[in-house]
Amino acid sequence: MGVHTTSTTGRDTNLATNGHPRTERVELAVGGMNCGGCVSSVERRLHQVPGVESATVNLATGKATVEMVAGVVTPQDLITALGERYPATTISDAGAHAREAGSRHGDEAERLKRSLWVAALFTAPLFILDMGAMLIPPLHDALHATIGQQNLYYLFFLLASVVQFGPGLQFYRKGWPALIHRAPDMNSLVMIGTSAAWGYSVVATFAPQVLPAGTVHVYFEASAVIITLIVFGRYLEALAKGRTGEAIQRLLSLQAKTARVQRDGDTVEVGIDQVVAGDVVVVRPGEKIPVDGEIIDGSSWIDESMVTGEPIPAQKETGSEVIGGTINRTGSFSFRATKVGADTLLAQIVRMVEQAQGSKLPIQALVDRFTGYFVPAVMVVAVLTFTIWLLAGPAPALTFALVNAVAVLIIACPCAMGLATPTSIMVGTGKAAEMGVLFRRGEALQTLRNADTIALDKTGTLTRGRPELTDLELAAGFDRSEVLALIASAEQRSEHPIGEALVAAARESGARLQEPQVFHADPGRGITAQVDGRTVQIGSARFMEELGLAPEAFSDTGMRLADEGKTPLYAAIDGRLAAVIAVADPIKASTPAAIRALHAEGLRVAMITGDNQRTAAAIARRLGIDEVVADVLPAGKVDAIKTLQADGARVAFVGDGINDAPALAQAEVGIAIGTGTDIAIESAEVVLISGDLRNVPNAIALSRATIRNIKQNLFWAFAYNTSLIPVAAGVLYPALGLLLSPMFAAFAMAASSVCVLSNALRLKRFHPPMAGGSDSDGHVTSSAPSRAVQTGRP
Repeated sequence: MGVHTTSTTGRDTNLATNGHPRTERVELAVGGMNCGGCVSSVERRLHQVPGVESATVNLATGKATVEMVAGVVTPQDLITALGERYPATTISDAGAHAREAGSRHGDEAERLKRSLWVAALFTAPLFILDMGAMLIPPLHDALHATIGQQNLYYLFFLLASVVQFGPGLQFYRKGWPALIHRAPDMNSLVMIGTSAAWGYSVVATFAPQVLPAGTVHVYFEASAVIITLIVFGRYLEALAKGRTGEAIQRLLSLQAKTARVQRDGDTVEVGIDQVVAGDVVVVRPGEKIPVDGEIIDGSSWIDESMVTGEPIPAQKETGSEVIGGTINRTGSFSFRATKVGADTLLAQIVRMVEQAQGSKLPIQALVDRFTGYFVPAVMVVAVLTFTIWLLAGPAPALTFALVNAVAVLIIACPCAMGLATPTSIMVGTGKAAEMGVLFRRGEALQTLRNADTIALDKTGTLTRGRPELTDLELAAGFDRSEVLALIASAEQRSEHPIGEALVAAARESGARLQEPQVFHADPGRGITAQVDGRTVQIGSARFMEELGLAPEAFSDTGMRLADEGKTPLYAAIDGRLAAVIAVADPIKASTPAAIRALHAEGLRVAMITGDNQRTAAAIARRLGIDEVVADVLPAGKVDAIKTLQADGARVAFVGDGINDAPALAQAEVGIAIGTGTDIAIESAEVVLISGDLRNVPNAIALSRATIRNIKQNLFWAFAYNTSLIPVAAGVLYPALGLLLSPMFAAFAMAASSVCVLSNALRLKRFHPPMAGGSDSDGHVTSSAPSRAVQTGRP
């Protein structure tokens, strides 16, 4: 991915053609971030760099995306601005970044695991000796009799100091720079809180005479337990973060590592990164196809379930396209590489998923603004708590003031707030990729949920996108195979889609076609041809009437076809009316169920088509579509979307063609059929990889589930902080005599982050409402939610 620069022309290389500065995008892997406060701090530092137009940071992926003026600022300027506190590197490859992120999470988990063991090893005896003596009087007496109170304090000091400046050193390394730069974060809160408890205890141990009478107490166990619990929480976070990126890791695992390429007359095995476009690649049975290409020799059956969700292997022969990452099942073949590296379909999928996972939803902007002010506000509350308890609290007032101020600092750490949204986005978009749905932009997760109208292009979206012979009814005395062979032979010279459909149907039935001796086309009426000495005429009812034939013989059939939205054609052989024909673009087998599912979600469904009103209405009746916009020219689809939006509707448009691109951009959410054109896909926020329309309700259901999950996370994060800060400050003490222990505050703070991550991971168990099925011919037409873009195995 790395640096992306918009293409521009003109005399000034720093100006785009519209006179605005040319911009480029830089993506940075940023370290040292732990909470929402870190996110705000990183974004603030990036925005302060002259030439930066926008900067967004994702805590869960550890990535910053920066839009900046080309030639004014460099990636190194951004890295320098973040400094040692937030070490950063440019991301040059999405796959490499995903692998590095996975490795970082693993290394971080191992580091935290070691720190946790050290903290637990020294905290356990400290906690048992101190708290055990308080709860068990005989143990208290035995310790005082054998070791003595002062010696116990020295022992506690040694144990707590190892924890404070061993596993706890990480909070000083990050919290102190943040504090002196006036951008305190959760590390600052933990550092101040534990240092206060440890420092007070050191004074009570080595200089008790400087403290007021009755206030000589040690809180070594509080500082040690707080650090241990927070390190434990961070360890669980690191494990959970690693799991949120599993979708990217699974996608990367689909890629072959090597390829056999023909070079200089020999077949050599090279690394996948050494394959170039134009190379001839040899694939044997059972192997993964390394890159995208076109078969030039041989044939095979290829498992493409990772892309299409279709569990049955697809037959491929010379001229067929193959996709990198799919699995060759049977034969051997050679193909010419057409797309390699970042241009392959699998690389594009990885890039789209990673972009979506790293994006920021509108709801996150509010969270970031809140956390930017939250930490300083908490420090003010902690100071007020200390002051009020010191001046108005019961004896020993200093002890109460210290304990409650520390509890406020620890309970308020905003880790859960910073993780609430990005973790759900990561898991949600990863789950979508497994279902065969790509969110090119993470914002679509939020906007798709709000859509109330689904507008569908007809051709290629509701239908298969290519005309097929649907009806052939014969007059008495004619044989079906003979008639089909004659009319298909006559149509061989026709360039009309109807002719192509008739020829395809005849060949599929095994008919032997002959070259017509005579062919004449009369546009708008029909054709006349001589085939094997026989006269074949095909055309409209008016054409038959002009020939002196009576199409009324098929009047019932003609009316039925018209009611079904089909246009009947007639065929005459040797001057006799032989058959009525209907060629139509058939409805996809999955379409009716998809429409029903959209209605079940409470959505209004509209169809936009260039068909005439009667044909469009017939299709709409058959499918149960609520609204039809017919007779729409290709350039008029945007106006059709605007007409729907004029009523206040929030429209998601589904299309697949080049002429759909403007409409996809106009709609609140554009959904492109993955089997469509690149331009349509680039204009959409959501891509259905397999082209299965049933993934539209699946995508909407997942969008709603993800936003619901985010709201749950935010509720727990905000409710936890806002409700427990007053408790930690001691507001319940006058009425109920209740205070919040700093140790319980540390446990609750760690638990809140773990709860948010665990809740986000529940999205991995999301079950899409639409599963696979079979069409009327018994062919499997699976959306394969559990298979698409996963392993590629049958």
